[in-house]
Amino acid sequence: MNPESSPFTPGQPVPIEFFVGRVKEIEHLRSMVRASIQGRFKIGYVTGERGIGKSSLVSFVRHLGEREDCIAGVHAFLGGVKNLSDMIRIAYDRLLKESIDKPWYDNVRGFFGDHVRKVGLFGASIELSVTKEDLGVLVNDFVPTLRKLVAHLKDDRKSLLLILDDINGLAESAEFANWLKSTVDQIATENSPLSCCILIVGLEERRQNLIKLQPSLARLFDITEIRPWTDQETAEFYTEAFKRTAALTVDDLALKEMVESTGGLPVFAHEIGDAVWRTAKGVEVTLHEAMKAILDAAEIIGRKFLEPRVFQAIRSKRYRSILRKLAGDQIHNVSFQRAEIRKRLSPEEDKGFGNFLNRMRDLGAIVVDSEAGPGGYRFASRLHLMYFWMESLRASKGGDDT
Repeated sequence: MNPESSPFTPGQPVPIEFFVGRVKEIEHLRSMVRASIQGRFKIGYVTGERGIGKSSLVSFVRHLGEREDCIAGVHAFLGGVKNLSDMIRIAYDRLLKESIDKPWYDNVRGFFGDHVRKVGLFGASIELSVTKEDLGVLVNDFVPTLRKLVAHLKDDRKSLLLILDDINGLAESAEFANWLKSTVDQIATENSPLSCCILIVGLEERRQNLIKLQPSLARLFDITEIRPWTDQETAEFYTEAFKRTAALTVDDLALKEMVESTGGLPVFAHEIGDAVWRTAKGVEVTLHEAMKAILDAAEIIGRKFLEPRVFQAIRSKRYRSILRKLAGDQIHNVSFQRAEIRKRLSPEEDKGFGNFLNRMRDLGAIVVDSEAGPGGYRFASRLHLMYFWMESLRASKGGDDT
């Protein structure tokens, strides 16, 4: 198939037309947005493992809200941001840019006034131009500024949805944690309606970091946890994606292998689906084509989503045989017992198993599972588990010549 016409979007949020599952989570988030339309300020935390589709889900909810609930939305990606000034600047700049083709753009531009300037070749784009002093005011007066912004939008929009995504850097900041707490407290004590919903998107460990820095946050967030896709949802995703674009079907055995290799992770589904799309030669994807594509996708996934040191360590010849024994039947189980794995190892493999575990622990791919008792371990995330499994499959098919 022509790679340029692939319906899959590796590394990008899922297009709305290919969104499956998550009905319960979507309805919960939409209820928060709709409550904000009634003037009840809401703040939520959307959590889930890496690759589970958090960004895609909140993006989907935002588009639904704009289309059906008459809200204005902004999705600010904050990777690398570590302070409040940069967070505020990026959030408001994204609001300005993402409103350009929306009916409420004039209201947003009017709100920022002289702080909007044209940039780029021939002034083809715009950006928010603010001084350090301006940012200080925006941080300290966040709630009053937010109220004014919402009031400025009221003729066209009923509420504002602010999505703060990828908060890895901010989650280590006591300033950010305390700012969140004071923002919620200020809104609550003013006892005045505010049509705004803030969704913070991040890993569960980031939420726990924030709680350590500011314990009161434990009770303030409305939490939405994103679960892995079920096998049925994964199969639906593949089937619909192929059907809508080229009436391409998938052999039952091929689909079974694709679903199993995906492990419920949308990020894997797009990589595998894209690899299958590029491999398919006829109108039906065969088992042989699917297996070849899965092995190709394993290479891409490892380079994209694993830390470079983990990727290199896993691919070393001395760890390959251990990897196959460890991950070969772990596809549905994040945890494992050291003693049970040792029973499957050869004497030579067993000799290096301790070093393997220590290396994977040092790299953060495997962690001690205290709940499983002595000798208990677990994969740091489902993403690590699924990649280990895929790489063991790749190795067993003759791919361990690295």
